Amino acid sequence: MDFFDQIAEVFSLMCSNQQLQLLGVTILYVAMSIITLIMYGLDKAAARKRESRISERTLLLCGLACGWPGAMLAQKIFRHKTIKPSFRLAFAGTVICNCIAIGMLFFWS
Repeated sequence: MDFFDQIAEVFSLMCSNQQLQLLGVTILYVAMSIITLIMYGLDKAAARKRESRISERTLLLCGLACGWPGAMLAQKIFRHKTIKPSFRLAFAGTVICNCIAIGMLFFWS
């Protein structure tokens, strides 16, 4: 039994399977939100300097990959990506997809 198996066994004794899923999803959302927030900040800085930018597609994919809470926070902090209707609509789609996926994971399983 290796180190990671031992950690998994300890967690399985302490928590139920659903609690472990919730912990994993929470860690994923926090990590991706931080990464996405930083990416929005870097993109805003590049926009101000008229330098090479992070593509909207990349920002949307980060939001889709559980980073949308960080993206929402970044939009408020940096006032970035808040006007263009096509981006806002696509961003709303990523939020809806994530909410549906979480609902399916925890409530319809």
